[in-house]
Amino acid sequence: MKEGSFKAVCLVLLAIIAVGAAFGDDITINSASVVVESFDGDSPYVWKVMGSKFATKTDDGEWPQTAVIAAWPQALFGINREGKELKSLGVWGKFDRQGFNWIDIYPVAADGGDDAEPVEIDMTGRVQYIDIWAWGSNLDFSLEAYFRDYRGVVHIIPVGNLNYQGWKNLQVRFPAQIPQSKRVLPRLAALSFVKFRVWTAPLEPVADFRIYFDQFKILTDTFETLFDGDELALPDRVQELWNANNSNN
Repeated sequence: MKEGSFKAVCLVLLAIIAVGAAFGDDITINSASVVVESFDGDSPYVWKVMGSKFATKTDDGEWPQTAVIAAWPQALFGINREGKELKSLGVWGKFDRQGFNWIDIYPVAADGGDDAEPVEIDMTGRVQYIDIWAWGSNLDFSLEAYFRDYRGVVHIIPVGNLNYQGWKNLQVRFPAQIPQSKRVLPRLAALSFVKFRVWTAPLEPVADFRIYFDQFKILTDTFETLFDGDELALPDRVQELWNANNSNN
């Protein structure tokens, strides 16, 4: 190998090592499955719904509506109901017109009362996959998930179509271009979950339908590089240290 070629190869290798050192947390993987919401009624959140312009309103009530019901995917938990407290989230929709109608499904604090405002659920680590079980009735509806990044930008993730019968596990890889880390410390720039949105196709019946959801999970990378003084890159720990300092003054 010529001397010039050898030097070029060495420079490329050094560049690769430098990049790996700078962005090691993005390359090293420690994947973990995290249940964001089981819909069993035992979480800190209550799930509310809001419909678009032509959502039905009558003297008997307003739609869409939600309910936590005793049903679940048999493929996930089995068929035996005895001794199980498993639940799922039911969404009951009605619209006065066909078209591009939508229903937003979002969390509020369970102790927030009837007037509780929407909250966002902080994600663990760097999200790799979104995973949720959904029950469909062969209607041409589609499901989206909304996430907010550390800059405040909301990203819409298409999760899948609901034009099938019964329970189905929907899984989608999280787009790599959505930022979940920064160059400066702390490196981790965790996302927050905002809401789900269900869209109806223009020609589908919308006068009366139901959809069910269960086991909203993420597959996430929880690896973080350890270094001397890493606790000073943890916002909660930094706040604790500075609060202790202020109390001593």
